[in-house]
Amino acid sequence: MGLVFRSCLPSAGAALALVLVGTSTPAWAAVATPHQMPFPCGQTWTGSTRSGHSPSVRSIDWNRENDAGASVVASAPGVASLVQPHDKGGYGRYVVVDHLNGESSLYAHLGKVTVAAGQRVDQGAMLGAVGDSGNARGAHLHFEERIGREVVRAWFGGVPYSYGEATSANCVDVPVAGNFSGDALAEVAVFRRGRRSQFIVNEAGTPRVVPFGRATDEPVVGDWDGDGTANVGIRTPRGARFKLQTAGGVVKIVYGIPSDRPIAGDWNADGITDLGVRRPETASFYIRMPDGSTQSLVLGDADDLPVTGDWNGDRVTDLGVYDQATATFTLRQVDANGVAWTAQVPFGAVGDLPVTGDWDGNGVTDLGVWNPATATFAQSRAATPTSARTGVTTVRFGNPR
Repeated sequence: MGLVFRSCLPSAGAALALVLVGTSTPAWAAVATPHQMPFPCGQTWTGSTRSGHSPSVRSIDWNRENDAGASVVASAPGVASLVQPHDKGGYGRYVVVDHLNGESSLYAHLGKVTVAAGQRVDQGAMLGAVGDSGNARGAHLHFEERIGREVVRAWFGGVPYSYGEATSANCVDVPVAGNFSGDALAEVAVFRRGRRSQFIVNEAGTPRVVPFGRATDEPVVGDWDGDGTANVGIRTPRGARFKLQTAGGVVKIVYGIPSDRPIAGDWNADGITDLGVRRPETASFYIRMPDGSTQSLVLGDADDLPVTGDWNGDRVTDLGVYDQATATFTLRQVDANGVAWTAQVPFGAVGDLPVTGDWDGNGVTDLGVWNPATATFAQSRAATPTSARTGVTTVRFGNPR
């Protein structure tokens, strides 16, 4: 009996079924992450691709005139899950931001990296600078949006991107608070990232606007001259430089390394706010004492956000961290006998940004959060941050994302 050969190729209908049940992500799939362009607010860039663009034709190469050294910022909030600060071929220096929903974004061929692995980054925060590292032929930013491991078509501001010229709308608000009026009560405010950034304070009547800083700066607030009123300030990641606005002019202080997060507090109860930083890669705080010396301690994890406040009313600023993934504060205090202890206080919702201030004027710092989606501050009301809560006050202020 002769052998009978049968085709192993599926029918057209079967082939279609295989495509429908495949695990790869369609190129046209819309990302859930609310991306904006990976450049500071108001900048115009041109994106392009080409056949054979590695690893996908859906990647974007961004350029503009004199683009080498230009700032690159996070298109959406997340955790810097992979960071390569050294030029090692391929992508060269690069950062991958995990948006914690199965999606990520990649920023490659950087000339400089200003974040550390494991660090939580906010939308609009500086990640590095445009360069020509790796296998790049000329300076540009190679950018990808991914669902799982698949590069998909980029979306910005809820709209699918078409290659060509576009202007960044990455102009987000960052929450802050301070006693700006000198009446013992802390007011909420936002730092609005823009070509000319500004602090906007929620004062009675018309909000007060204080122009200061640039889109890639990180805000910091404190009483720099001891007059009982909070002043604005910023820290520039690129140069690790603080700039503090005072009645006598702008004071500049270089402290820390680019990936550090700025903090401020009265470390010795002299009524003048001092500076400090938190280093994510080691979960370490470094506080700059008035005499220029540094004290350090470890608290929290790499992806926690730093907070400061006088948790017990002794006029000395204490340290703490906020875990966005669990919406939990960890507060460190030192008692009258010099014994340090920590307490965990759940407050807010996953993804909220922490804000602390003396909401009731009793000399003790209270806890608070700001919801980026609704631009709403939630202020905890309690005798101390670790005591039973008596209520929560909400204030809607700033622009929602």
